[in-house]
Amino acid sequence: MSKATDTPQLVVRPRRVRRVAAIAAVAIVAVFGVVAALLRNTPTGVYFRVSDQVAMVGVGLLIAVGVLSLARPRLRAGAQGVEVRNILETKRVPWDLVLGVTFPEGAPWARLELPDDEYVAVMAIQAADGEHAVRAMRELRRLYRAATGGDD
Repeated sequence: MSKATDTPQLVVRPRRVRRVAAIAAVAIVAVFGVVAALLRNTPTGVYFRVSDQVAMVGVGLLIAVGVLSLARPRLRAGAQGVEVRNILETKRVPWDLVLGVTFPEGAPWARLELPDDEYVAVMAIQAADGEHAVRAMRELRRLYRAATGGDD
């Protein structure tokens, strides 16, 4: 699916993990900020400098960015195919390579079934999102059927 030729008809992002990640990131930065502020007044005899405090806040920010990356997944589907962005990578898959759109029993997220027993995890459609995930799967399957003429 190229961005220039295919306008997405469906865009899905997870809901619950985005809220939890945002709250956790703020909490992590706050905790590391408080620890950094209190770092100078320690009875251990160790002398902490301002650079140590800045480093502590920096570590908190890095951890918060890592937590926020969990909110990165997105699915964009159009007439030409599907673009799946998970935490670390983005894959574009044309509909003619998709054999099915499934949500296996007990799985945390949906997946696109590909030839040779391969699949692409669709972390944007998560079981934790309940009805939001059900609506997204219905729409994704509708697009799949319209593009391939197949039944899922």
